[in-house]
Amino acid sequence: MGELSELFAPETVAVVGATEREGSVGRAIMDNLVADFDGTVVPVNPNYDEVLGIPCVSDIGAADADLAVVVVPPKIAVEAVRQAGESGVRNVVVITAGFGETGSEGAARERELREVAEQYDLNLVGPNSLGIMSTGVDMNATFGPENAQPGGMSFMSQSGAFITAVLDWANDQDIGFRDVVSLGNKAVLDEADFVREWGDDPETDVVIGYLEGIEEGREFIDAAREVTQDTPIVLVKSGRTDAGAQAASSHTGTIAGSDEAYETGLEQAGVIRAESVQELFDSAQMLGSQPLPEQDDVAIITNAGGPGVMATDAVGDSGLSMASFSDETLDTFSENLPAEGNIYNPVDVVGDAGNDRFRNALEIALDDENVGCAVVLSAPTAVLDYAQLARDTVELSEEFDKPVAACFMGGQRVEPAAEVLKDAGIPNYFDPARAVDSLDALSEYADISAREYDEPTEFDVDREAAHEILSAVKGRGDNRLGVEAMDLLDAYGIPTPHGEIVDSATDAEAIAADIEGDVVMKIVSPDILHKSDIGGVKVGVSDDDVYDAYEDLITRARNYQPDAEIIGVQVQEMVDLDSGVETIVGMNRDPQFGPLLLFGLGGIFVEILEDTTFRVAPVAESEAKEMTEEIDSAPLLRGARGRDPADVPAVVETIQRLSQLVTDFPAILELDINPLVATPDGVQAVDVRLTVDPDQL
Repeated sequence: MGELSELFAPETVAVVGATEREGSVGRAIMDNLVADFDGTVVPVNPNYDEVLGIPCVSDIGAADADLAVVVVPPKIAVEAVRQAGESGVRNVVVITAGFGETGSEGAARERELREVAEQYDLNLVGPNSLGIMSTGVDMNATFGPENAQPGGMSFMSQSGAFITAVLDWANDQDIGFRDVVSLGNKAVLDEADFVREWGDDPETDVVIGYLEGIEEGREFIDAAREVTQDTPIVLVKSGRTDAGAQAASSHTGTIAGSDEAYETGLEQAGVIRAESVQELFDSAQMLGSQPLPEQDDVAIITNAGGPGVMATDAVGDSGLSMASFSDETLDTFSENLPAEGNIYNPVDVVGDAGNDRFRNALEIALDDENVGCAVVLSAPTAVLDYAQLARDTVELSEEFDKPVAACFMGGQRVEPAAEVLKDAGIPNYFDPARAVDSLDALSEYADISAREYDEPTEFDVDREAAHEILSAVKGRGDNRLGVEAMDLLDAYGIPTPHGEIVDSATDAEAIAADIEGDVVMKIVSPDILHKSDIGGVKVGVSDDDVYDAYEDLITRARNYQPDAEIIGVQVQEMVDLDSGVETIVGMNRDPQFGPLLLFGLGGIFVEILEDTTFRVAPVAESEAKEMTEEIDSAPLLRGARGRDPADVPAVVETIQRLSQLVTDFPAILELDINPLVATPDGVQAVDVRLTVDPDQL
């Protein structure tokens, strides 16, 4: 066990605010503790001599407890926690509400609570918590109506009501738990702390949870990555819409909705994200009991054609594949199945199959090295003994050490078989899709547990120059930078075309004369973001036309927005777009996870096609490489339709360098390099724009 072991295995629990008053939280917690707890319960209340027949002490100092459960009103709860700290109690659960969830006064009270916890180095759950449970010591320190049954799942939730509902349902389904935590406001301990604790707990097989938000996204990623090497984590995260997304001016910020950072962060953390409560527990039960598959090829053995097709469709919608049987397996099926059966996957043993035929078919399938896992799918018939089929399924799954999901369809007839399966750790599902999805989660975790995480590359860059360029926003009325910040990319080793910003037509001619061939000219103004929309970009300008092009660009900008700040015109070397692929590399800073990197097809198509992928920075080389492979247009980079392949390693390095830049400078709120042109000879960042918070420089 880890640092929180005493929180979940105390010898003495003090209930601060214990009472005998019916209907009160203090009474409910006392009732729950007295009913089952293996240790000692000490009520703390100066107004009572005893509570429920147990001698009462007037203050926490006299309780000699190693866990304090605080139920007193919010105005005195902070002082109660302080007294707990002074008396040597290191573990505190604050049930009391009326803190950060209630407004400015409550938020101030929560800050004070946090300061007290830091002063005394307290493991503090809450405030505004339902409480905690641990079946290891039969402790129910909550005011919920149900205690948990013993099991291997440890469960955390930001919703106390969700816990009470889940426990009521889980007890009916005979599903057990190791520890249960109502996170409350997470003033001190949060999801990362419990993930670490349960990762160290040999009695926790699976970590599950319901989260509404993760405040310290990067910390959670780092904690979960370490834990998921050995212990699977499955979470339901609510709030999938972009209603809470920040208003953004960059392409990256526009595309990255409020849920994108969570989806990306959880994937990088190795967390399996469930779409529903049913999926949460389906996945958890499978992950907690079945061996990991060595491959994701699934065999379906059924006596029912229709459900077999349903299961096959579910495989097509999942990350699994239908197993292709070897010739030897097909021959064996032909010898053992009736002519009207189907020897190909899904294997149909036909409705008149008895137990011997069903068992034989499952054994043949599991014996095939092309099969990684199986679904045993059956409808009840008069010639099939469901309980015996369950025993056969258990025996063969253990013999071949391959995961099996059962879909024994029916009602009362299924119950004896389901008990046999459950005792062996094989879940049974009525819906074929649920059986397939549970195996999909198992296969996904097999990949997660095999991951190797590399450290990000540290490039030699010019941070001082970058800081000076970013500081240009100080004292300005606008905090956005455009092509005037191209030197920022140079400072971090990201290639850019040769060029300069000038504020006169004569200087424009001088710069163009030093550039071989025609040039590109762009208006430079922090107030004009979409330059192309106003004709603020001229491509293929010859030396003879540079002077007039400069004057025309300035005139267009003034006519479009008379009050715009015009810095000048950028005169830039032309990049041959026809020989390369226009991509985008960007970043939007998420409030919880920090810098969210984007890579995808760029140019004018970025917001139309949204062919993009995301990672939370900093990223290692392997992660940056994965980004270049995940977009739909990845074949363009590899040289589709006879084109020469782009210099993908240069793209990968650019993603890494941008990752380092935005990690080094939290002041960068948004950044787009669009387009980053990838050619066979390398990359060039043609345009850039970013938003900077000057207060963080």
